[in-house]
Amino acid sequence: MTSTNNLAMLSATQMLTLFATKELSPVEVTRACLDQISKFDSEVNAFSLVDEEGALASAVRSEERWQCGEPCGMLDGVPTTIKDLLITKGWPTMRGSKTTDPNMACDEDAPAVERLKEHGAVLLGKTTTPEFGWKGVTDNPLTGITRNPWNTNLTSGGSSGGAAVAAALGMGALHIGTDGGGSIRIPAAFTGIFGHKPSFGRVPAYPLSPFGTVSHAGPMSRTVADSALMLNVLSGFDARDWFSLPYEGHDFTTSLDWGVEGLRIAYSADLGYADVDEDVAQCVDQAVQVFRDMGASVEEVDPGFANPYEIFEAHWYAGAANLLRDFSPEKRAMIDPGLAAIAEQGEAYSLLEYMAAVNSRGALGQHMKLFHEEWDLLITPSLSITAFEAGKEVPDGSDQTRWMEWTPFSIPFNLTQQPACSVPCGFNDDGLPIGLHIVGPMHEDALVLRAAAAFENVKPFKMPERPISA
Repeated sequence: MTSTNNLAMLSATQMLTLFATKELSPVEVTRACLDQISKFDSEVNAFSLVDEEGALASAVRSEERWQCGEPCGMLDGVPTTIKDLLITKGWPTMRGSKTTDPNMACDEDAPAVERLKEHGAVLLGKTTTPEFGWKGVTDNPLTGITRNPWNTNLTSGGSSGGAAVAAALGMGALHIGTDGGGSIRIPAAFTGIFGHKPSFGRVPAYPLSPFGTVSHAGPMSRTVADSALMLNVLSGFDARDWFSLPYEGHDFTTSLDWGVEGLRIAYSADLGYADVDEDVAQCVDQAVQVFRDMGASVEEVDPGFANPYEIFEAHWYAGAANLLRDFSPEKRAMIDPGLAAIAEQGEAYSLLEYMAAVNSRGALGQHMKLFHEEWDLLITPSLSITAFEAGKEVPDGSDQTRWMEWTPFSIPFNLTQQPACSVPCGFNDDGLPIGLHIVGPMHEDALVLRAAAAFENVKPFKMPERPISA
């Protein structure tokens, strides 16, 4: 009946096929996913909230609809999780912070959550995030450290670390994350799952992230097809987000099997300025050869922009300052010290300094639009390193001080708002996943997903059977 003995590890597309033939019930897969959470979450800490009763009740309603042959949408009965930055009706949104009220349940859904509910997704709970999503690893003062399933001594990455870990371990088939500087792609690379940061505005966001227009919401899953299906549901106009794109009715799954033959792909191993670990560089270089073998025209080309770290820092630190602007001294004392520190730095930016960063960001966006007039896609490593010790913002022994220093490949494309994904492409000698980064022109999400699916077809993704303790 299935390609796996564990129902929780079925893809969403497999589940939906089996629901339609009545070979499988949404109640069965929901119980299987809840069982995975019960067995493994104490080892990895992927969830800040699990609503077992609500999930099972939702699955029962879905089962009734399938029995009548009347599913209510594209995801009816599929177990799904929500990152704990997105407001969800009836649940508190804690954002990994002791400054939020655990008794204050939201009275409305974020647009993405609303769309998932409309399409019948079974919501299992909320996944962990660093406090207000501020950094590229997932630990916070409220729920502690989220750990990597491939080695529980190591970080999952962040800020959508809980979602990535839940995906890898079958704690749901579909997961929604957010990405302000790599927060979908970083944990996807560290945990060996697929994550897609859509074009800005593709998935409407409300409330707007405190970090502003660098932040995107998007899908995370164990297969490319599942993320494409999820994007069908998540994308579309919502009046609460004044940046949201018009609804196009595009089916992102239709072009997944078109391959990459004839595509013009630029490959940059370091963007001209990044320091990359040798094992990461070798693995990604081998993965790029797969695209050549599939018929793409691949050339080693740097996109030709300087390191935009300072541009991103101005936007991110100013966002942190704005986030905490009305916090009392008592509340500030409860905040992650790293977040408090960057907020203090953000307060020091003058208006003219910030506007200069905005202008530089615009120039970078223009540069990449011109670059993609020649190149269909850009491929880089997802990250410069593999996962390091959990509970740390940067690796021990490095001269780095902030997470953005080891994420040189993700932050440029939050500034430019382009679609980009991380595809698992192999492992290093220590058994840690390595990610391949595929970047497309603005609004060409279907092309990015198509290239990712072509790679997955040749190099299928591998998931851990259970958390691995080193």
